[in-house]
Amino acid sequence: MAAPSPIDGHDDIMRRFSITKMLLPVVIGLGITGVLIWRTADLGALQQVRWTWNTTFWMVLALFSLVVRDWMYMLRIRHLTDKKLDWFRAFVVIMLWEFASALAPGMIGGGFFFAIWFLTREGIDTGTSITVITFTSFLDGIFLAIMAPLVYILVGRSELFEGTEFTGTVLGSSLFIAFWTVYFIILAYKLFVAYALFVNPVFVKRALVGIFSMPVLRRWRRAAVTTGDQLIVAAGGLKHRGWSYWWPALLATFISWTARYSIVNCILHAFPDGSHFSDLVVYAKQVVMGIIVLLSPTPGGSGLAEFIFNDFLGMYVAPGLAPAIALLWRLLSYYPYILIGAILLPRWVRRNVITPLVHPADRVTSGKGPEVQ
Repeated sequence: MAAPSPIDGHDDIMRRFSITKMLLPVVIGLGITGVLIWRTADLGALQQVRWTWNTTFWMVLALFSLVVRDWMYMLRIRHLTDKKLDWFRAFVVIMLWEFASALAPGMIGGGFFFAIWFLTREGIDTGTSITVITFTSFLDGIFLAIMAPLVYILVGRSELFEGTEFTGTVLGSSLFIAFWTVYFIILAYKLFVAYALFVNPVFVKRALVGIFSMPVLRRWRRAAVTTGDQLIVAAGGLKHRGWSYWWPALLATFISWTARYSIVNCILHAFPDGSHFSDLVVYAKQVVMGIIVLLSPTPGGSGLAEFIFNDFLGMYVAPGLAPAIALLWRLLSYYPYILIGAILLPRWVRRNVITPLVHPADRVTSGKGPEVQ
């Protein structure tokens, strides 16, 4: 709920994305992976791994899935901004958004507020930026709200939660409870946002301010006011949009998330253990994992993601290889965004924050803001 304070200047943005904050999720993730490798890895199994043409094919497909995931995000944000962003600037915004999300716990909104700021600094007016980012977050929520119960119905509880290391234990039951608890929190929040966006945003703002005016919640009242204002702005931006605005964004959202979850399927096919597994079950398990990881207080779910992968998907790889496969998965789907963000951010800040402050006349205000060079 709490929004970050306004971002002012080079020192502020670099402080928010300091080296320490960039290294923290890497250290946590690699630390947990190291513990898992120490406890369960089999060096003999690692030595028996052979890189074949089958491995190459499926790893290329995994990389292609990664490209599709980000390309769909870029296509979506260009569509929602009425193509005021060219492809390169859309790429920069998406990479910085993913970078901010990788350094923030998912349950507090990831890089949501930073994404709004990134768009405004790219020359998109504040109202449109709020509308676009709020709407994209809502679309992502729609995917999870639909897909989670769908895969549960199609696959069943036994396939999703049983057969793991913690089956029949308190922790195993806790994962099942955690999944549905987080799911219904997401569902309630998205229904709340939907009511604000499409029915009565003013009432929602008043309700938020009233709730967060209580003594125990008063410290977050300012954030509640900001959230209420943003919902009103977003509702106004969506009010006159038709189905032609909705369906491409919704389609891009579902393709992007499907590509995101297909990466693990490709990795498992690249390093088969000789047994058959269902791609639908693996996909369904990733939906469950993605929701549970939102509980993690660590940046980007570091630590918990690697731990759950080892438990949920370890049975589909050769004994002793699960931690190494989990590391490969994170090397493909998580750590690159930290690296790319660390490379892009200093140049982007110099072009989009420092230069406009020093030379205000150089700032382009026609909807085509400064670019990263």
